[in-house]
Amino acid sequence: MIIKRGITTAVIFFTILFIFYSGCSNKKSRKLSILVTPQSVVASFWITVKAGADSAGKELGVDILWKGPPTEADINNQISILEDYINQRVDAIVLAALDSKALIPVVKRAVSKNIPVILIDSGIDSDDALSFIATDNILGANMAARTLVKLIGGKGKVALIPFFPGTSTSIQREKGFKEEIEKYTDIELVTIQYSQNDIAIAMSVTENILTTFPDLDGIFAANEPGAIGASQAVLARGLAGKVKIVGFDSAPNEIDALKKNIIQALVVQNPFKMGYLGVKSAVDVIRGKKIPKRIDTGVTVVTKENLYDEKTQKLLYPTGELE
Repeated sequence: MIIKRGITTAVIFFTILFIFYSGCSNKKSRKLSILVTPQSVVASFWITVKAGADSAGKELGVDILWKGPPTEADINNQISILEDYINQRVDAIVLAALDSKALIPVVKRAVSKNIPVILIDSGIDSDDALSFIATDNILGANMAARTLVKLIGGKGKVALIPFFPGTSTSIQREKGFKEEIEKYTDIELVTIQYSQNDIAIAMSVTENILTTFPDLDGIFAANEPGAIGASQAVLARGLAGKVKIVGFDSAPNEIDALKKNIIQALVVQNPFKMGYLGVKSAVDVIRGKKIPKRIDTGVTVVTKENLYDEKTQKLLYPTGELE
């Protein structure tokens, strides 16, 4: 009786062990599904992130599930998307978090279900994700401040237009610009106004700034909608070229404004690289490889002077559609 019970126990043990290792082996051999969740699905920046993610998916033989909220204000929608795919047991998640605090619980839940999470572009205030792949936004904003100071001749009044107070990228760009601009005693940062990541709001905010400070010399608009809205307002006031603008990112409208001297400089990230490395890192983790905790994807200041350089063109048009 004791021998029979022992045999039964052993059979159960080895059956469980077989199922476990079969599952692990199956996960490594079958086609993986990677959820890539951007902050929105419409902005040029995120479309380029998708191109990078798709490129990695094709190269590595994994399915890319591209799902994000319609706007960068819809935090609840992003959380719902993540909850849905966690329930579906997706193999990994690549996430650009809309809020550094609100996304923490859902990321923790994914990790608790053994679903690895890779953060790209925008992080969260916890260490649950396995890697953070992004621009050094403080450095980028430092560079924006130095560029703007040079453009306005080292003295004058400037305004700062970040986007959302709760988004880590906006927080870092605001911090980086302020800490650098404070080094210049002849530069006055007269106001900080948020665009809410909306072109129309950015345009309205800029108009109000120009009305309140008619002697304004320069603007740093910390993302794509902010830069486009600010450039439209400056153009409408007949101040193009007089009020200098440094923007962030490289949407077609921003590049067009750069060519026309409405925007004088753009701080350009590498969204293609973010998407590509986000997916590659997720697959590496699943396949048992170690990945860096932090990957800096780089930042470049683009002006009319270097716009047509080969290196700049490859950065702006990573899929090969050169200007």
